[in-house]
Amino acid sequence: ADGFVFRVDMRLRPNGDSGPLVCSLGMLEEYFYVQGREWERYAWIKGRLVSEVESESALRLARQLDSLVKPFVYRRYLDFGVISAIRSLHVQIRQEAQRRAMMRPDKADDIKLGRGGIREIEFSAQVFQLIRGGQDAGFRVRPTLAVLGYAAARGLISLEVRGELTRAYDFLRGLEHRLQYRDDAQTHAMPVDAEERAALAKSMGFADYAALISTLDGHRDKVERQFVQIFSDKVGGEGGCGASGDGAAAWVWSGALVEEGADDELVERLAQLGIDDSAPLLARLRGLWQSSRYAGLPEKSRERFDGVAQRALQAARTLEPRERRGDTLARMFELLEGVIRRGAYLALLTEYPDALNRVLNVLGGSRWAAGYLIRHPQLLDELLDDEAVTTPFDWPEFSRLLRARLAAAADVEQQMDLLRHAHQAEAFRILLNDLAGRLSVEHVSDRLSELADAVLDVTIETVWQQFAKRHREAPRFAAIAYGKLGGKELGYASDLDIIFLYEDDDERASEIYAAFARRLITWLTTATGAGTLFDIDLRLRPNGESGLLVTDLDAFRRYQLREGDAANTAWVWEHQALTRARFSAGDAAIGGAFEAIREQVLTTARDAAPLAAEIAAMRQRVEDGHPNRTELFDLKHDRGGMVDIEFLVQYWVLLHAAQDPELIRNTGNIALLREVSRFGLMSAEEAETIGSAYRLYRKLQHQLRLDGMEKARVDPARVARERDAVLALWRRVFGERGEG
Repeated sequence: ADGFVFRVDMRLRPNGDSGPLVCSLGMLEEYFYVQGREWERYAWIKGRLVSEVESESALRLARQLDSLVKPFVYRRYLDFGVISAIRSLHVQIRQEAQRRAMMRPDKADDIKLGRGGIREIEFSAQVFQLIRGGQDAGFRVRPTLAVLGYAAARGLISLEVRGELTRAYDFLRGLEHRLQYRDDAQTHAMPVDAEERAALAKSMGFADYAALISTLDGHRDKVERQFVQIFSDKVGGEGGCGASGDGAAAWVWSGALVEEGADDELVERLAQLGIDDSAPLLARLRGLWQSSRYAGLPEKSRERFDGVAQRALQAARTLEPRERRGDTLARMFELLEGVIRRGAYLALLTEYPDALNRVLNVLGGSRWAAGYLIRHPQLLDELLDDEAVTTPFDWPEFSRLLRARLAAAADVEQQMDLLRHAHQAEAFRILLNDLAGRLSVEHVSDRLSELADAVLDVTIETVWQQFAKRHREAPRFAAIAYGKLGGKELGYASDLDIIFLYEDDDERASEIYAAFARRLITWLTTATGAGTLFDIDLRLRPNGESGLLVTDLDAFRRYQLREGDAANTAWVWEHQALTRARFSAGDAAIGGAFEAIREQVLTTARDAAPLAAEIAAMRQRVEDGHPNRTELFDLKHDRGGMVDIEFLVQYWVLLHAAQDPELIRNTGNIALLREVSRFGLMSAEEAETIGSAYRLYRKLQHQLRLDGMEKARVDPARVARERDAVLALWRRVFGERGEG
């Protein structure tokens, strides 16, 4: 007579209706590892303790349960295979709903399990949790709307889609509540009775049932569209990875690769696919087909691999230029061989056909990019969405998200991997925009330098929080950038030239910050499973390799201003280096103090003749250290190249910054050349000529590096006019000094 408290459903326990009502943690663990199914991972996302958790024993139980559930639900690597599993589960749910509708037509219009219903919103959100939750703790939350919000913050769905799904979810849940209010029944079916329909419409704020249905259908359409975009069958459906669409591709990636006498036919079939120079590609295909790694694949994995392989071959016709198609596909199969046992990546290329086309464009666009992607296949994830690639770079938001992910990481090893993955992902996004022609060389370097600053800053903060000797909440410590990082001319594979400064009155400060710097360097340079973060060069610190790892700010000032003894003062070349130096990361107050010291050094009065002699002598040492025994012109180190321009600018800055404060600004060589012309040291036309030469040298260097060339050297005729102009300016400023 008094009714009941809750409806209780125990079917989600291990082994369902046939399992015991209560199980031990040991039994649960064994069940997860032996019998746990994909749909149970989905169900356990929502799992939480509802019993008392305040006592020590209860807290211990909660921790033990979490340690079992987390690795079951959230896999360590990106798990795109879950898309297929959820798709299958959704089909089963739809079929069951249709079966029920046939038996009970009055229950046919189901707002939970039907088209565009609550379940499709939940699936659309929780697929991100199952794919990415193992690497990104931000997805390990229960509320559906919180998941959608985080997915939008990560750029995985647009703000528009988030808004549509959120509004639909709110509407559907409100409708669900009203359906269940009426008879206190667990129902999700829209009513068929006219009176009930009118009452429902009124309770939802609509004039009539037709208006309610119109709004409901609008929400359903948007939910279904997003669901189909994620979960449509890419293998069996239109535009999929199946092999049936192209006989030539299916014939090439088949047993014909190892059949005697099939070579001519293989060459002909590859020609049909638009590949002319097929010998290197055939060698790669044969090697992979006969490899133990391919032979040992389970049947389902091999079918998935074969589909991706054949679709890659089909795509050859679209690749430009034609003469690079064979090389591009050879790189593609090198990448596929590297991920052959990583089902998540094969699932990604299966579930997102556009991603495969983007992969081919990257592999064909740059040898260096191809090598980078092959070394870091997790970056395939960055190719899913053009919108995410082209989203403006937001470094404060990048740092905020990275800090949150680091704070949620389980241990130091995972934190170090997270830093590497985050840096690689953003560097790859810069690379994709570079290859697409959206960024100039200067903008590429700006973005890479900003990324390095952000990662350095977050790493300093993270390492300090775990540093056993820390004696204050935040370190009075800063990283100062020199060289390419300082001048914001960083390349994809550039070292970071940095020094470390501190300002702290604690009597143990030198010892503390030296130990901290060593720990920081370990975090930055250690090779983990995710690779290395940066190569660090600390030789520009006071007294070079024989100097202290970390320098007190006042000692740095005395060293640079030559206030100490003769053996402990800066050389002219160190002041040259200072022209390109800037604060990078850490304590901004120390950064400001450094900038003041830098300004004081650069505005020190100097005699022209001794300064010119010193700089010319240093130029000669640079040339001697980079001999070029080829007939090609080394864009950076040969006479008339980039180093000449850089040394000219540095000479003018050191000689005239006291009279022209604009020369102090670290604005880049081209901008400083314009300022030099305004100061009257060269004509505007000459500044433009030399600036254009520097820009061309950098562009050519960048192109050669992207094409995998270690040395940036070109035919001298290609840059003869630019080289002659630079040499003429050098002779005018320095005479015959330093010309080798």
